[in-house]
Amino acid sequence: MIRGKAVVLGDNVDTDGIIPARYLTSTDPKELAKHCMEGLDPHFLERITPGATILVAGKNFGCGSSREHAPLAIKGCGIVAVIAASFARIFFRNAINIGLPILESEEAAFRIREGDMVSIDLATGEIHNETTGEVFKAQPFPPLLQEIIAAGGLMNLVEKRVRTNS
Repeated sequence: MIRGKAVVLGDNVDTDGIIPARYLTSTDPKELAKHCMEGLDPHFLERITPGATILVAGKNFGCGSSREHAPLAIKGCGIVAVIAASFARIFFRNAINIGLPILESEEAAFRIREGDMVSIDLATGEIHNETTGEVFKAQPFPPLLQEIIAAGGLMNLVEKRVRTNS
């Protein structure tokens, strides 16, 4: 179960808005996190409680370039999951590959408000707005994707499997 307070963004948040291109010289999640969303909201990081924030956005989240720096910056600043009405496909895959849980639910994306307490069950795809009592449904994560998320990303899972089989 993932749990956190909602921080809400709008539609069409692109990868350059998530992490501006001038910061792509680093792949360190903590360094990228310092600049996460700075062009969209200069106070964004003040709204985040590391380890206890769920980002909620509208349609087409993560559109733009295919840079994996965008989900790295989000994860690096301590966001535990992203819920959106829809995601750009390459962003979706990049997020899974680095172990950032993301769920598509148009209803949840448009009904969850800033500051609502939200919990997510990846196995069932249920999103609970604990503040309002509403329950929303997203596509549950298949076992392999749950394993990737639990390991903290695809490379971590591969390393774990290699160590286990050695």
